[in-house]
Amino acid sequence: MAHGSNLLFVFADQMRGMEMRCAGNPQVHTPNMDRLAREGLRLTNAIATTPVCGPNRAVLLTGSYPTTNTVLANDLPLPVELPTLGTVARDQGYRTGYIGKWHLDGMPRNKFTPPGPRRFGWDYWAAYNCSHDYFHPRYYSDDPTVIEPGGYEPVVQTDLAIKFLKQQVGAPQPFCLTLSWGPPHDPYDQVPTAYRDQYDPHKIALRPNVQPDAPNALARGLDCRRVTADYYGAITALDHELGRLLDALDQLGLAENTLVVFTSDHGDMLWSHGMMKKQTPYEESILVPFIARFPGRLPAGKTSKKLLGTVDIAPTLAGWLGWKAPAQWEGRDLSAASAHDDWESVFIANHCRYDEAVVQDIPEWRGVRTSRYIYAETVGRQPWLFFDNMEDPFQMRNLVADGIHQSLQDRLQRMLGEWLRRLNDPFLSTEKMIAYYGLNESWRTRELEMHPTKNKIETIAALPQQ
Repeated sequence: MAHGSNLLFVFADQMRGMEMRCAGNPQVHTPNMDRLAREGLRLTNAIATTPVCGPNRAVLLTGSYPTTNTVLANDLPLPVELPTLGTVARDQGYRTGYIGKWHLDGMPRNKFTPPGPRRFGWDYWAAYNCSHDYFHPRYYSDDPTVIEPGGYEPVVQTDLAIKFLKQQVGAPQPFCLTLSWGPPHDPYDQVPTAYRDQYDPHKIALRPNVQPDAPNALARGLDCRRVTADYYGAITALDHELGRLLDALDQLGLAENTLVVFTSDHGDMLWSHGMMKKQTPYEESILVPFIARFPGRLPAGKTSKKLLGTVDIAPTLAGWLGWKAPAQWEGRDLSAASAHDDWESVFIANHCRYDEAVVQDIPEWRGVRTSRYIYAETVGRQPWLFFDNMEDPFQMRNLVADGIHQSLQDRLQRMLGEWLRRLNDPFLSTEKMIAYYGLNESWRTRELEMHPTKNKIETIAALPQQ
């Protein structure tokens, strides 16, 4: 299908799927995301396979689960032998480019990733391993001198993307460009005034499951309404940049032959259930936007309830573009004739307990998300969370062990067991998972960097490598 067409793949960081007007939130101003939805296909059940930055980015780019790509936690390096969206595009003869947050090259977070295999097929490079300092943008190109252009980071990155697009006009080869924005990931107040001023915190209607006064160390010093308003402001800022990209495609004559995809790596709890950030199975954490526009090849203005896990994105893009997907990709191709609407479930997980999960006492968990239910277990196959999203869309009634839904819970438990067997997931504690996959040294490096005075490295170092 459409071999030789271009791909512009854009994704935000920590943007949850319900925060667009086209997704049902009239409070947030997203005219360009709404335009993309009118002109393309919006999936309403797009789910983060593992809702935290590095691991889900690894899943997204490799089309494989963390138990295969071994990025079980933030700041663990992606193994170079894995085929990625970038290497596959390059092998198809595409001009490839990556702009923005990378977060797949281990520690330190400010490291330079040189040209070569650790860039996983991306020729043009304007990226930074990991930073969330949006008024101090920085990136590397092909030498280890950091470039610090000033301004607002998404504007700088979009400028670079438009420059890349201009260079592709009349080029003999198609392009594959990935643009990874940092917002609306915290710090929440790093939003230009013009966008912050569009939202009055006092007029924000909070989700019914929000607990604005919940004691949470991650929320200390933050005002729920102010933060939610700023979060919307950051989304509107990104929406403006998306509009610039769409306009550039139109003006350059590239729109008709370019697949444009907009999504996010995971969501943000924002006080729902008294929690912040991600790494949970709740809808605020796992539901992401997913809009794809491909004129003449994808239906315009259509929404689909098909289940899409992050792991399915690379195979699906390959299907839409007519690429041959590598055998190592484990995700499912939604474009295939066998991709029915009745796929029963997608697998979701947070394999390790670290950083913000430790602060919020979030355990290691595995789960399934069906079109209607979420079910998750903790280590030892202990049932933890079970919600009926149709009857209880804000997930305020945990059905685990309520007695009434036991047969359904048993079915979901068997479904999860099938996933664990398929993925050869040993479902161990963090320390044992790290040792099982031989990641002791990488884990030690990240723990010393992230928590130099308080970490688990001695416990893990004592475990045998497997």
